[in-house]
Amino acid sequence: MQSATTSDLLFEIGCEELPASFVERALAALPELAQKKLAELRLTAEGVRALGTPRRLTLEVKGLALQQPDLEEEVTGPPTKAAFKDGVPTKAAEAFAVKLGCGVADLRRVETPKGEYLVGTRREAGRAATALLPDALAAIAGAIPFRKSMRWGAGETAFGRPIQWIVALLGDEVVGLSFAGVESGRHSRGHRFLAPTPIALASASGYVETLRAAHVLADPEERGRVMRERLAQAAHEAGGALIEDDFLVGENLSLVEEPHVVCGGFEHEFLELPEQVILAVAKGHQRYFGIRGADGKLMPRYLAVVNTAESPAVIRLGNDRVMRARLADARFFWNTDRAVPLADRRTKLGGIVFQKKLGTVLAKAVRIERLARELGLLLQLPEATIGAAASGAHLAKCDLVSLMVGEFPELEGEMGTAYAAAQGVAPEVATVIREHYQPRGAGDSTAPSDAGAIVAVADRLDTLVGCFAVGLVPTGAADPYGLRRATLGVLRTLLDRGFDLRLSAAFAAAYDGYEGTALELGRADLLQKLGDFAAERLKNLLAADLPADACAAALAIAADRPLDTKARASAIAKLDAETRAKVGEVFKRATNIAETAPAGAPARPAGEGVHASETALFDGYVALAAELGALAKAGDYAGSFAAIGAFAPLLSRYFVDVFVMTDDLAVRDERLRLMRAISGSCGALAKLELLGG
Repeated sequence: MQSATTSDLLFEIGCEELPASFVERALAALPELAQKKLAELRLTAEGVRALGTPRRLTLEVKGLALQQPDLEEEVTGPPTKAAFKDGVPTKAAEAFAVKLGCGVADLRRVETPKGEYLVGTRREAGRAATALLPDALAAIAGAIPFRKSMRWGAGETAFGRPIQWIVALLGDEVVGLSFAGVESGRHSRGHRFLAPTPIALASASGYVETLRAAHVLADPEERGRVMRERLAQAAHEAGGALIEDDFLVGENLSLVEEPHVVCGGFEHEFLELPEQVILAVAKGHQRYFGIRGADGKLMPRYLAVVNTAESPAVIRLGNDRVMRARLADARFFWNTDRAVPLADRRTKLGGIVFQKKLGTVLAKAVRIERLARELGLLLQLPEATIGAAASGAHLAKCDLVSLMVGEFPELEGEMGTAYAAAQGVAPEVATVIREHYQPRGAGDSTAPSDAGAIVAVADRLDTLVGCFAVGLVPTGAADPYGLRRATLGVLRTLLDRGFDLRLSAAFAAAYDGYEGTALELGRADLLQKLGDFAAERLKNLLAADLPADACAAALAIAADRPLDTKARASAIAKLDAETRAKVGEVFKRATNIAETAPAGAPARPAGEGVHASETALFDGYVALAAELGALAKAGDYAGSFAAIGAFAPLLSRYFVDVFVMTDDLAVRDERLRLMRAISGSCGALAKLELLGG
């Protein structure tokens, strides 16, 4: 798009194949780098986006201004006392004037809070974008972040991989620049094998369409969509359905310029392996997709995303050979591992360090088993559930010393469950081994059974308490032991399973498991620090679905019981925002006033001069207190907060009509007692003064 004042900009850096992670990071950073640089140059644009493949990183800027606006700004210079000596300008004043392109006489004296300073006007005529872009684009290219950069030839410029070509077009004109010894032009390149000849780009517009015709899908979104469509079609042609995997799509997305799919296969006998093993082999080493048949079972087929449609039979033959060899290794691991009872592997955990200050994985396994029982008792779960949890915890870490997990660490838990099931362990115990790792991430579900959930919580609590107790507390973005993630895992599990567990009791039970270990924090300090840490995570977790003020008010009262906190916050959220704001306003005032109330219960106002609002508030309070008492016995938070919301207008009217801090001390004391009674009876449910904030 081009007009008299704007034009599109295209900047493409062509290079040798970049690793997938390099492409992803570069494309994520490019728009911000460009926007920042254009803002520095005072060049506006309608839109900025990054495109790219393994062989190119591209910046598209739509509607870029062709000219900077003229600049006129006030600039503060040196203090007057430093700018003049005996009325004569000093070098400081002269240098400031030169900087602004004016004479000292043109400078003004301005009084500021810091004293009198010289001030002048800097004027600068706007420059053409064509004069600014060469250096700007070279700077952007040099700022692209790579995990590792390299230098090549005689040059000193570092980049992710050697640069082969550069395209820089503003409209239909080439922007002349040089970067890493390569001069810019208008010639791009198509697919390395399917369209290897240079492509002359007429203008910055139509870039995506031109490359598409040359078998390059430069837009990652389009490339991903085409990949999914071709994978689904290939799976259908193979007689099954694609096993979706976002990770594999992302990995393959930055490995190809145009996705082509080759369907390969392996011997049916390998299907004797657990499904997750076959998928791990395909995914971990080869980045292949699996296919599921109409019966829901894994098929002896796989789908490989490749960068060329040439010689698919040759590609398939090589892929099959590699896949077969990998599966043969996995079968050896499977058969060898099954020959040893899972429980017999437990002693080998003593050779794995969990954390140098906290002992071995075996010591951790012992603590988890003990803690799982403690948590089950705290939650008053059935003995059968507690027994399954303890038995599962006993075996939970044993597969870490298996051959299969040594080769495929991502199968921890999965293989433990598979080995346990194959060796006759009860299903409710075997599944605990897999479930105790859940949730594995933000998008994963929590453990689906109570026994698995108990062990999942115990495992994370042991890590949290141990790390906090030896000073390994997350700082800033640094969290090497994943303690934030572990805390969220605990909280999500408690909420999903409906476990009404007091965190302080759980932390204390975990702390007791470290008896005999040299810890830096005492129990009380640990409970305080970890409690605050968990409360912050709980606030963020609840605020994702509930109003922030409702979460804050509930947390201030019940942070130690996450399930109860959620129930209170959910009930508060049933009040509309206007009602919550009114409740927060009147209870903030009532609570502040109540701090100076004398001892004693409030009495019903009587005598001359009593305002109707006083008696109305007292009677309303008495009725409210009775109603809240009945609702509390029924555990009805929604009813309680609805009642408080209905009561708030009475309190608001009272503050309009009545001056609490009257000079009559006896009357003042009675009014203060009423404020304390109201604040106390309602404040036990939530810190209402935080509502509306």
